Amino acid sequence: MHVDIVGGSGFIGTRLARRLTREGDHDVKIIDKVTSRAFPQLSIKGDVRSLDDLRANISPGGAIVNLAAEHRDDVRPLSLYQDVNVEGARNICTVAREKSVSTIVFTSSVAVYGFAPVGTDETGTIAPFNDYGRTKFEAEEAFRAWQREAPDERALVIIRPTVVFGEQNRGNVYNLLRQIASGRFIMIGAGTNRKSLAYVENVAALLEHALTARPGIHTMNYVDQPDFSMNDLVKLVYRTLGKPSEIGIRLPYKLGFGVGKLFDLAASILGLKFPISAIRVQKFCSDSVYKSAASRFGFTAPVALMAAIEKTVQYEFVEDHAGEDVYFSE
Repeated sequence: MHVDIVGGSGFIGTRLARRLTREGDHDVKIIDKVTSRAFPQLSIKGDVRSLDDLRANISPGGAIVNLAAEHRDDVRPLSLYQDVNVEGARNICTVAREKSVSTIVFTSSVAVYGFAPVGTDETGTIAPFNDYGRTKFEAEEAFRAWQREAPDERALVIIRPTVVFGEQNRGNVYNLLRQIASGRFIMIGAGTNRKSLAYVENVAALLEHALTARPGIHTMNYVDQPDFSMNDLVKLVYRTLGKPSEIGIRLPYKLGFGVGKLFDLAASILGLKFPISAIRVQKFCSDSVYKSAASRFGFTAPVALMAAIEKTVQYEFVEDHAGEDVYFSE
């Protein structure tokens, strides 16, 4: 099968390409505005915002995995969310029609639910609180319209992962783990709030599994179980590093949120970006717990969550991997 991974030079795309090429059953192409460092021989320059780029590079009759997205909290101008996430999806649909593509796998996000109730499943209310979540759902709708044009022939798989972590990533989970490992971690709030996490290797395995989908629209959240409280996650990291598991300094939520507001004010005045913001404090202290239909889709995660966290902590803070590629994301 021809598999075109659009936006495939990043963290998840690299893991997916590794899985697909390891099996040898797929003809893989990475289409991205940035050349893949891990798979330059598979990489073709192309921007999802350009119909000409997609027309020139998408394979006729194959499958498309769309990972292209603007996703950071601080994207400027805000129009990039619309241009990349929504118009990019519409461009993919246009070329998929022209090239007789019958399978599209789209990585959306649980951000479409906003600050969702604990245990939200795929039927949850769509209530995004930011442009990222809004445009991810609009992209879903573009792909659904494509599938409904030929419902007995086209397969659409929409995967909504929670926050994705793993070795070589430099996103929010890495920043949290680094703070814990450094010994300078400060807990904001009681730490009893729970977080759903998704390990990158499991997300890549689900994307690979999704390529076997039959015609129809298949929508699923993706989380790895069990959900850890912030207290439990911190203690697991300490144990993995051989440190005492007691959590030291704690700040009340209101004080932490106020500090985040001060950093927001400083950022707006100075034109700088800071690792602390009010929205990041709010995210850190909120519950983020979802249910997933992935098992009903016949999928079993290859790596247990506790093992995934331990592997990531060992790789990043115990072993020496200086000079290896890293990937930046939220």
